[in-house]
Order: sequence, then C-alpha cells, then structure tokens
Amino acid sequence: MEGVRIVFAGTPSVAVPALHALREHHQVVAVLTRPDAPVGRKRIMTPSPVKTAALEAGIDVIEASHVDDEVCERIAQYQPNVGAVVAYGALLKDNALSLPTHGWFNLHFSLLPAYRGAAPVQWALINGEATTGLTVFQLDRGMDTGPVLDQREYPLPKKDA
Repeated sequence: MEGVRIVFAGTPSVAVPALHALREHHQVVAVLTRPDAPVGRKRIMTPSPVKTAALEAGIDVIEASHVDDEVCERIAQYQPNVGAVVAYGALLKDNALSLPTHGWFNLHFSLLPAYRGAAPVQWALINGEATTGLTVFQLDRGMDTGPVLDQREYPLPKKDA
C-alpha cells in the first residue's frame, strides 16, 4: 500500500510508536492531536507527545479537543485514504468518519468488546484480569465499536496478595 495517505489521530506517548511505524511504510500527511495542556505544579503549557513527534518529523499538525466542521475541512484538504487512531481522546463523529476514502482504523489497548473507552489497561489491572491485549478495528459511530480486524492477547502481571 505504498503511497497511502494517512491522517493519524493520537495524543499520549503510547501513540508515538504507532505514528513512527506508519511513517516507515506510508505517507502520514497530517496529525490530529489534542491542544497543548497545562502540566505539572506550575501548569506549564506542554504539547502532546504526538504533536512533538509530528513536528520533529515535519508532519503538519491539527490541534483540536473535538472534531467539528472546521477540523473536518482541514482534514479533507489532505485527501486521506485512511485515518489511523491511537488514543486520540475524543470520539470521531459522522462528519469525520466519512473523510478518509477507506475509513478510520483504531488501535485499542484491550480485547474488545471488553474495556471500551478510556483507560482499558488500568481497568483490566484494577479488575485483576490475567490477560489483556490489542484490538485493531474499523471505526463506526459507537464507542470503540466496529468490525474487528485483528486482536492479540498479552498476559498481565499477577496481582500481589
């Protein structure tokens, strides 16, 4: 799939390796990430790790806390074939879902349908699960719903007694 034009949506450091992996074989034309946020006691405005990685790689950055019509217009300018989401932090609604020619795909840090939504690894640990995993699926209107393309299971550390 050489020449695939990808818009990547992600925010925390856990999303950065996926961004780098996609760049190795495809053209990441833009990154959608959350706006700079205050960090630490002094509340210093800090860019997201994904924004930092994108700027270092020379990739255009779109910052948005939610994807409205204006953000959709900006994404559409890149004419993406595919959208890739890894921990962006906001739902993509109908206005955004139809933008990439082949849709949006999400890497989620649980074995869906278990632990939809935020903090899936933390909830698996809190609940004493023996395993968790990764799910790649195509986004639809729901919260972490859509056709599952692949899943990989991984063991979790045992809880101390």
